[in-house]
Amino acid sequence: MVSLAVGHLTVTYPECAEPVLKDVNFTLHEGEFAVICGATGCGKTTLLRMLKRELTPLCTQSGSVTFCGTPLPELGAREAAAEIGFVMQHPEQQIVTDRVWHELAFGLENLGVPQDIMRRRIAEIASYFGMEDWLEQDPAVLSGGQKQILNLASVMIMQPKLLLLDEPTAQLDPIAAADFFTTLQRLNRDFSVTILLAEHRLEEVIPQADRLLILEQGTVTCCGTPAAVLRKLAPDAPVMAGMPAAVRLYHAAKGTGECPLSVNDARTKLMPQFARHITELPDPPAPPQRDEALRFREVFFRYERRGRDILAGLSFSVSCGELFCLVGGNGAGKSTVLSVIAGLHRAYAGKIEIFGKKIQDYKNRTLHQNCVTLLPQDVQTVFLKNTVAEELAEISRNYAEELSDFPFPLQPMLAQHPYDLSGGQQQIAALAKVMLTHPRLLLLDEPTKGLDAHSRRQLAEVLHGLQKNGVTILLVTHDIEFAACHADRCGFLSAGSLISADIPTRFFSENAFYTTAASRISRGFYSRAVTVEQTAGLCLRNGRAEG
Repeated sequence: MVSLAVGHLTVTYPECAEPVLKDVNFTLHEGEFAVICGATGCGKTTLLRMLKRELTPLCTQSGSVTFCGTPLPELGAREAAAEIGFVMQHPEQQIVTDRVWHELAFGLENLGVPQDIMRRRIAEIASYFGMEDWLEQDPAVLSGGQKQILNLASVMIMQPKLLLLDEPTAQLDPIAAADFFTTLQRLNRDFSVTILLAEHRLEEVIPQADRLLILEQGTVTCCGTPAAVLRKLAPDAPVMAGMPAAVRLYHAAKGTGECPLSVNDARTKLMPQFARHITELPDPPAPPQRDEALRFREVFFRYERRGRDILAGLSFSVSCGELFCLVGGNGAGKSTVLSVIAGLHRAYAGKIEIFGKKIQDYKNRTLHQNCVTLLPQDVQTVFLKNTVAEELAEISRNYAEELSDFPFPLQPMLAQHPYDLSGGQQQIAALAKVMLTHPRLLLLDEPTKGLDAHSRRQLAEVLHGLQKNGVTILLVTHDIEFAACHADRCGFLSAGSLISADIPTRFFSENAFYTTAASRISRGFYSRAVTVEQTAGLCLRNGRAEG
């Protein structure tokens, strides 16, 4: 049975010359798990919102959307609300109550479900998702992964037939993201719910997907099984840069046979094709000695006087001109570190020095005058104006000249309201705005969130360009591959303390969970290869295995 059919869908936003979706056509059958991927701003979020009637944006549209044989506009209000579920990118935007069990009950109450059935469903869903211990908690105190599981459970308690998800793991650490994808797979398998997921994190979902849709400039250019779509894609296609490490390694190392989709496939089918004469990457040359741009010494911080310490004896340093990446689980204190450096919060003990000067000695906003700039995780908080052009002009009237080398296309965004941009475009606009402040120390909280693989590479170019100009960068990220490819050093933060810090090749090759897919693939074959490029280079240098 066809669950969802989209025919010749074209969508144009008001005052926009070009449509954001152009003649989109695809069908999904009941119980299929489908993944949409494409460049930042290609229309993924718009497409998903066009499939959920209550979230349809103000626009001009043509074409059709049919759900279980009924045109979407003709669905009854109850069916439209309950049978098509939607999970957003930002967990906080979907939570509306002050208790977890209230959140689970909220949709059922609006559907008029009898109380005895409601209580039974809440008990069932809490048991299925392992949420029994949270039921009385305020959702605000949950971790990012728990909030997103709560959103998913709040949708699934209404027993939808179609589940739409818009980059639901964008703010989750790697372990929480993997758990979330595993939960989706269980839901798909156990309840035959049809799933349509827009995602940039493709490592986990491509191997388990039944259908892969490639969206390019508002049009579905490929639709089929992942193996069939990847056979059609050219190795140098822009979207290929975001595919799982196994797929990229297969092409980069010129593998033979069937293209692997998962780490296990790559280890069993691809890696044995290559010899092992050279098995270890040498360490990079030691960097020159530099002054310290940032120094923490035994720093303690808590949000409430009687609360727990979020930072507990934190000590570390970052050298001038260095790109230092902090990784760790949700709730480890990474964002808090940035807020303390930026002066938004004050540590109650310990010593913080910025460019050799105690942080408390920066008076009258001198800390933020061409010194420290923070790009927060929620980039919408930096937007105050009605258009992107006004946002940039607020910092510098000559923004066009100052951003002449900025690799991202800003012109299409300038006339738009920042909130009308996609998540990735908001990230780009906010990055442009903070760059105009010309900081010496740039703090970035999840800057790759919402960006496709090509845009992440452009971001890396921007950051390395800033480094050449002497800018020091402290970056908090869940994007392990970005950190492995571009950081000078990486540190692991846990429970408010820095557990270890090292160069990426040593740091990630020793980790079991906070590591890259390329490291998992190469482990036991080659040492210290933590990126696809490093692993492919060793494969090509070693050549084909005999026999």
